Amino acid sequence: MKVQICAVGRLRAGPEKTLIDDYLKRFDRTGRGLSLGPASVVEVDDRKGGGMQGEAALLRRAVPEGAVMCVLDERGKVETSPRFARRLEGWRDAGRQDLAFVIGGADGVDPSLRDEADHLLSFGQMVWPHMLVRVMLAEQLYRAASILSGGPYHRV
Repeated sequence: MKVQICAVGRLRAGPEKTLIDDYLKRFDRTGRGLSLGPASVVEVDDRKGGGMQGEAALLRRAVPEGAVMCVLDERGKVETSPRFARRLEGWRDAGRQDLAFVIGGADGVDPSLRDEADHLLSFGQMVWPHMLVRVMLAEQLYRAASILSGGPYHRV
């Protein structure tokens, strides 16, 4: 199952990009034998200033046809890492070929796009900068692959 992180904004070189690249590389390596991955990041930028609606239109185009769409949103479901791993496993075992995680811009994800999601996921009730959410998601993807492979990275 291919994984795409569809996100608003361009991430420049720096510590966040370094972390994302590292965790996604680890995810690809660990997930390969589990039929998870590869993972990629698709960035969209609303240069015309269409606000949340404009961002939503760009994000819709970035999500592969027929993909499971999981939107990161503070109103979403808070899950443990093992539960998140089992969710990925369930989507994969259901024969889903593509999984798209959607991360909105500074104002979040347009409600119409949120309503189209297969799943809403939250990293807690606090609001996180969208660039840090990318890092946290990349780490959780690697952690999920490690859990599913029985690796030592996740400790209970």
